[in-house]
Amino acid sequence: MVFFAAIIAANFAPVLLLSGCRNHLSSSYTLVFPAVPDAWTTLLGQPCWRIEWIDPDGKFQRTDIQPGEGLAVELVVTWANPVTAWPYWPSHNLYPGNFKPAGGFFPYEMSGGRLHLSWEAGPDTVFYWELARYASLSYEDSSDTTKIPANFDWLRFRELFTTGVLSDPVCKDPWLIDWSFVAERTISANFDRRRLVPETAELTAIPVPFGTWYGTSPFADPLFFTEGESPVFPVRSGVNMWVSETGILRVSGNAWMLTDSLAQRR
Repeated sequence: MVFFAAIIAANFAPVLLLSGCRNHLSSSYTLVFPAVPDAWTTLLGQPCWRIEWIDPDGKFQRTDIQPGEGLAVELVVTWANPVTAWPYWPSHNLYPGNFKPAGGFFPYEMSGGRLHLSWEAGPDTVFYWELARYASLSYEDSSDTTKIPANFDWLRFRELFTTGVLSDPVCKDPWLIDWSFVAERTISANFDRRRLVPETAELTAIPVPFGTWYGTSPFADPLFFTEGESPVFPVRSGVNMWVSETGILRVSGNAWMLTDSLAQRR
């Protein structure tokens, strides 16, 4: 399946964002944020948000807003344009990147001057940024500028998660996929849906208190351990994190750390 179309590559700079010339149609859109999972707000409160997007000059932009604040961003309206929103809670030492983001694409989530962000579109936008990162790294060694994120067929990509061609686990929680790996292979070779599989997890016993533990993906089922049970967590590459009334558990490989009770902080 061909997911890239070589039709607008000339509009992009070597860094694979947009051209530095401000000669593209643009418009301002108010962001509409999704409801935050109840478990997160119950334990952590309402989040701050870090917003990432590409402005009409082709520059990557980033800004932070406080709980309850709004934001409008100016976007180029002539191709698919992503906005990513990372929730974070600085009062709990939880920062952008710890929890999975929401996202949205112009024009797919646009309605009446608003861009509606969703948890479902979060993986799409992160995949976009990863494609851009790997494409920019390979640009100096190749004259092929067709594999740029705006040329990717995002609608066909989204259909993969709703038409039964992928496994149930990744359709339920796309964050099980190693998006950095998929992006690197897409740029170095080509897109292959067979790479959209769960990253291998190592089941790791960690002696934390019993109770319910919530992951950083809005789609992940909570883990519940009864008193006397030996808690086992599915640990993948990087820093894994779960939260509960007991506190915040961070796990990387065989190393783990449990903070103080969240109930004492509220």
